[in-house]
Amino acid sequence: MAIATINPANGQTVQTFTPHSAAAVDAKLDLAQETFRSFRALPFAQRGQWLRRAADILEERRDEWAHLMTLEMGKPVQQAIAEVNKCALVCRFYADQAEEFLADEMVATDASQSFIAYQPLGVILAVMPWNFPFWQVFRFAAPALMAGNVGLLKHASNVPQCALAIAEIFQTAGFPEGAFQTLLIGGKAASELMADDRIQAGTLTGSEPAGASFASAAAQQIKKTVLELGGSDPFIVLEDANLDQAIQTAVPARMQNNGQSCIAAKRFIVQASIAEEFFQRLTKAFQALKVGDPSEPSTDIGPLATPDILADLVDQVEQTMAAGARCRCGGQALDQPGYYYPPTLLTDV
Repeated sequence: MAIATINPANGQTVQTFTPHSAAAVDAKLDLAQETFRSFRALPFAQRGQWLRRAADILEERRDEWAHLMTLEMGKPVQQAIAEVNKCALVCRFYADQAEEFLADEMVATDASQSFIAYQPLGVILAVMPWNFPFWQVFRFAAPALMAGNVGLLKHASNVPQCALAIAEIFQTAGFPEGAFQTLLIGGKAASELMADDRIQAGTLTGSEPAGASFASAAAQQIKKTVLELGGSDPFIVLEDANLDQAIQTAVPARMQNNGQSCIAAKRFIVQASIAEEFFQRLTKAFQALKVGDPSEPSTDIGPLATPDILADLVDQVEQTMAAGARCRCGGQALDQPGYYYPPTLLTDV
């Protein structure tokens, strides 16, 4: 995939980016490693001061960051604003709590003194997804930086401006340039980087194949990884449920972020005695959602992030309906510019 900003609301390419050369990546790795030597020794108070300033910058320029997410991956702008606020919250949380979390833990033994100490690992490579382009990064970066590690970000190729903006936020907040850097590279190149001795650990949020490739590369070097991969979460409704509350919960559980959430309710399993009433009410709720320009505050559902995602969804729905499923609403891509697919409910699957 080309590294580019393509507005999913209209399919137009806004800006393309030249991937970093091998020499540029090598220089960033050198800078990260060199920065770590001094950064790890800084007191929690100093790192916390910078992280709180990052939270301030997030809030001061909230609308700018939110509209950048909306531009690059189609997130409804009100949800993008909420994501920025959540990033500021996680920065302040770890700025306040890290020293306590990482304090030495005394252990009772027959030795004169025994304790568990937590020490930074070094350069951490993070491969992050497009669906929550700020939150997924900050939830990794805030604790990692407070622990004295330094970060290298390989973000999804369709959100390069978000990736560069996050690095800008940390540097503007006062962190040394080498404490957090963005790499404009492809996914294969990121997995190959795990073999580099300067990288000590990695984290990835993405698909199972991407996670398998990344973890396999790390395993060859006996390096730690943290992975968050795909899922198919069930939303189970039993006959004694409060259906008003169930519907109120079900709609955002499935439709948040234009339906593109790792932890979305992807399957509805409903007790037979209440199934028809539940699905009738859910259909009505889906049909009431406003589909449109994600930069408009009143929009509930914006476009899907890429044309490939739209094509996959069209194929999935067509195959499911051909196999006998009943379509209660939606079921076809919208005939307009952009990667729009309306809220769709299939039953009798």
